[in-house]
Amino acid sequence: MKIAFFDAKPYDKVAFDKFCGENDIKIKYFETKLNEDTVNLSKGYDGVCVFVNDTVNKAVIDCLVELGVRVILLRCAGFNNVDIKYAKNKIKVLRVPAYSPYAVAEHTIALLLTSIRRIHKAYIRSRDYNFSLSGLTGFDLHGKTIGVIGTGRIGKAFIDICKGFGMKVLAYDKFPDNSIIDGDKVKYIELSELFKQSDIISLHCPLMADTHHIIDENAIDIMKKGVVILNTSRGALVDAEALLNGIKSRKVGAACLDVYEEESELFFEDNSGHIMEDEILARLISMPNVIVTSHQAFLTEEALENIAETTIKNFTDIMCNNYSENEIKLEI
Repeated sequence: MKIAFFDAKPYDKVAFDKFCGENDIKIKYFETKLNEDTVNLSKGYDGVCVFVNDTVNKAVIDCLVELGVRVILLRCAGFNNVDIKYAKNKIKVLRVPAYSPYAVAEHTIALLLTSIRRIHKAYIRSRDYNFSLSGLTGFDLHGKTIGVIGTGRIGKAFIDICKGFGMKVLAYDKFPDNSIIDGDKVKYIELSELFKQSDIISLHCPLMADTHHIIDENAIDIMKKGVVILNTSRGALVDAEALLNGIKSRKVGAACLDVYEEESELFFEDNSGHIMEDEILARLISMPNVIVTSHQAFLTEEALENIAETTIKNFTDIMCNNYSENEIKLEI
């Protein structure tokens, strides 16, 4: 059994080599992303393993089927980069629905704390022996109202952390999980009310047609002045231009982004020697109240181990039994 592994990074290989070796699977790592120009590299492989910025559209799917590839293995939970409807009855698509919700939830709270307590600025100052406190005043999380959009595994883990800080949680999900309701501490409300009432808003929902630009100009207009926006889910949940305008108008007090809607050709790569052509991202990064990390919320040892283990199990389940509980169905 053989897997072609696209968009490979050094941190991927340790865990995948371990589980491939245990299951007698041969794996070939390609640094390039999967797209229409590179799909022919999949010839002779039973499966392809892809990540969030690989392109699996109709043309790629047709070519994979023609090459005899049986399965597309997503080493992530989201699947917005795959044409699931077109893949039905042509090729099986599998994902890792849960690798470490704590990794993403903890990174989100780390970004929030870094932003509101100005830790990034204090770190830079102290490196120059500047120990002035001017401009470093933050605010308490205790007693603040946080709006959490998406209450799946990651959203629930994040809510637990927020409760520990003594925050009031307003939640929104198309499919509510009533088990998280906790009196006035955690409750579900309509999305428009969440926007109006929240001091901080954190996104933990998948990118679907109805969540694309869930935070746009209209949403920002009804938010509290000074709202803090966190996105560690998918970039296109936020209209980046609307966010930039919200920051410039002082409506948005701060933004913490681990994802960006036009990240596919930028994130996971060293672009330090290049001119940033994406003017919106360049402006966002230049803002003193914006923190951008490079889609690293998932990046913990535990998460990488779980991703590799589940991905390889998905592959062996399909190859040996033609069934996996993690196959993405059209109805999802």
